[in-house]
Amino acid sequence: MESTIYQIDAFTDRPFSGNPAAVCPLETWLEDPAMQNIAAENNLSETAFFVKKSDHFELRWFTPVVEVDLCGHATLASTFVIMNYMEPSTTELTFRTKSGELTVKKAGDLFVMDFPSQPPVPCDTPGNLVAGLDIQPREVLKSEDYLVVLEGEDDVKNTAPDFERLKCLDLRGIIVTAPGRNVDFVSRFFGPSVGINEDPVTGSSHCTLIPYWSKRLGKKKLHALQVSERGGELFCEMQGDRVLIAGKCALYMKGTISL
Repeated sequence: MESTIYQIDAFTDRPFSGNPAAVCPLETWLEDPAMQNIAAENNLSETAFFVKKSDHFELRWFTPVVEVDLCGHATLASTFVIMNYMEPSTTELTFRTKSGELTVKKAGDLFVMDFPSQPPVPCDTPGNLVAGLDIQPREVLKSEDYLVVLEGEDDVKNTAPDFERLKCLDLRGIIVTAPGRNVDFVSRFFGPSVGINEDPVTGSSHCTLIPYWSKRLGKKKLHALQVSERGGELFCEMQGDRVLIAGKCALYMKGTISL
């Protein structure tokens, strides 16, 4: 059996930056172990699989070690593949996922994802979190991930995690964030417990970042950078209990999987 695979750099307009995701269009679903093996073989933070239905796509995401409920950059990458190589006349898509129904629209050279808002709430600070980041946070909150708020952009860039300590935490990952110098906010994302020490650009973390920064800054529209080594740019908007997360994509590779 052969299947087409794409590798797309998301939240960027050029290869070798943003967040790489593998995208695997399928006629019918493979067995879960097969999809997990493909994701492990790709060794990217996420591999997306989708199947076309009558008026929507079913979409699932796998890290190299587990299936996850929500992934932004691989959703963006899947949209890019569908709208550029499969259904070029399409400007709006509906995905059905473990996190519910997600829509993505094309707006110029941006792809705009409509995701659920996941506002963070205050929480106690785990000792392993402080020790694993070796920093004293201004504030710690949580949603699906821990949200660690620092004073400034350089503090986020200079964070040097101890991934073995962070792997012991009880939530999916750790978002580190601060005000940006030339944007509204910056962030990084660490997820060693799901097989991703640092994710280059994390769309799903912005489901938590957008409501936090929208409330703190008193504005609905936000411009963000994820300041990992590869880096990525996101255009965000708060809309009630939803968030809009927009970005660009670039094709890096198209190939064939032999199973």
